[in-house]
Amino acid sequence: MILIGLGSNMTGPWGSPRDCVGKALAALGKQPLNLLKASTLIGTTPFGNQDQPSYINAVARIETRLPALGLLQVLRTIEHTAGRERRERWGERTLDLDILDYNGVVLEEGVEQSTDAELVLPHPAIAEREFVLTPIAEIAPRWKHPVTGLTARAMLAELDTDKGGNVIDSGSVS
Repeated sequence: MILIGLGSNMTGPWGSPRDCVGKALAALGKQPLNLLKASTLIGTTPFGNQDQPSYINAVARIETRLPALGLLQVLRTIEHTAGRERRERWGERTLDLDILDYNGVVLEEGVEQSTDAELVLPHPAIAEREFVLTPIAEIAPRWKHPVTGLTARAMLAELDTDKGGNVIDSGSVS
């Protein structure tokens, strides 16, 4: 199962954060990618730097024949098209696309890769982010973290919500 996290909190070339996430979901449905399922769009508080607007987040389940690093390059191209500029960690952004899980593959930090793109799998902060776990629980309730074996619901039950990234609107943001 391939899971992609989506987030936006800045207006950009693709419009408002809600519009941007919607267009990103559409882009995840174009070759060489195939969008299988998308979560409800949710409004969330910022993670990390709290001095920024709230986010619109979602998670998508896709399939592709691309290897993980090839998928990462496609996601970075989509981000760039949506106006993404990489400036500040956990800062404002028009679009953020993260590979959360790539068919259960585990790639650790420091492992030599064939490109300058850094890729750690599964995403190292899944268990810390309500804005990721809530949509995963919605669209892939049987998914289990490739390292811990925990479901998204189990990780939500243990979550420390003091870091931000909390769901503030989960039903009417679509």
